[in-house]
Amino acid sequence: MITYPNVKLNLGLNVLRKRPDGFHDLETVFLPYPDIHDVLEIVTGEDYSRTLMGLQERYGALEQAISPDGKLMISIARALGVDWDPLKDLTAKAYFLLAGDYDLPPMKIFLEKLSPVGAGLGGGSADAAFALRMIAQLGGLTLSDEELAAYAARLGSDCAFFIYNRPMFGSGRGEILEPVNLDLSAYEFKVYIPEGVSVSTADAYRGIVPQLPEKPLREVLSQPVETWKAELKNDFEQTVFAKYPSLAPVKEMLYNQGAVYAAMSGSGSAFFQIKKK
Repeated sequence: MITYPNVKLNLGLNVLRKRPDGFHDLETVFLPYPDIHDVLEIVTGEDYSRTLMGLQERYGALEQAISPDGKLMISIARALGVDWDPLKDLTAKAYFLLAGDYDLPPMKIFLEKLSPVGAGLGGGSADAAFALRMIAQLGGLTLSDEELAAYAARLGSDCAFFIYNRPMFGSGRGEILEPVNLDLSAYEFKVYIPEGVSVSTADAYRGIVPQLPEKPLREVLSQPVETWKAELKNDFEQTVFAKYPSLAPVKEMLYNQGAVYAAMSGSGSAFFQIKKK
C-alpha cells in the first residue's frame, strides 16, 4: 500500500493562552497543500515492496531499524540524510500505538522524506496520520475517522487534521477540529522554503506571549482575502523573526511579488503567498 502524505498550511495562528498541562490553546485554520508530499509505503510480513529498489537506486544505503520484537522494520530515505532514530519516527510510533491496543501483523514501513523538516508544514504529522490509516487497513481494523483522529492526537497536536485532510478550523492544541467552508477558488497558493533554516516548535514557543486577538479568527477569515494582510496574523512570526532575522525579509519579498496575502506557516520556517489567479 502506497500513499503520498501531503503537508498543510495555516491560515492565521493565534496563541490564546497557556494551559495547566503546559500546552497552549490556539486557533487556526488548516489547509491541505498537495504540491509538497512524502511517499509512504507499508506492507505486511514478507510482502513485496514496490518502492525499495527505487529508493536504493536514488539514495544508496537507507536508514533502517527493526523493533526489538522483530515485528516492525522501517526504512527512511532523505536527500539530506536521516539524523533521527527511525524507530522514533512518527510512522513507527503510529504502529506501536495501534499495536498497544490491537494484535497487528508484522509490517515494513518505507518512507521517502521529501517534505522539509522544521518548516512548519507538518510533514511528520502527515506521515503519522497516513500511517495510522494504512496500518489499520492492513491490520484489518475497522476504525472510524473519529477513532483514528483520537489516536493521531496522541502522536502530535496537528496530526489529527491529516486524518480528515480537508480545510478544518483547529482549536485546543490544534486537535479539536471543525469543518470550515472557504471559497478560495479565485486564488492560487505557492510555498517558499528558505534554505538552511529549520525552526523547532520549542524555539517558536519560547518567548511567545499568549493573548486574545482583537478580532476572532473566524471573523477575519469571513472578510475578503484582500483585508487579511492587515488582520490575519501568525503569532509565531514575532518570536521566530527575532531569532532568525533572515526570515522577516522573505515575507516582504512575497508581497513585492504580488501576493494579496503572505505569512509564515505554523511555527516556520516556510512561507506561503496567496495570489489572484
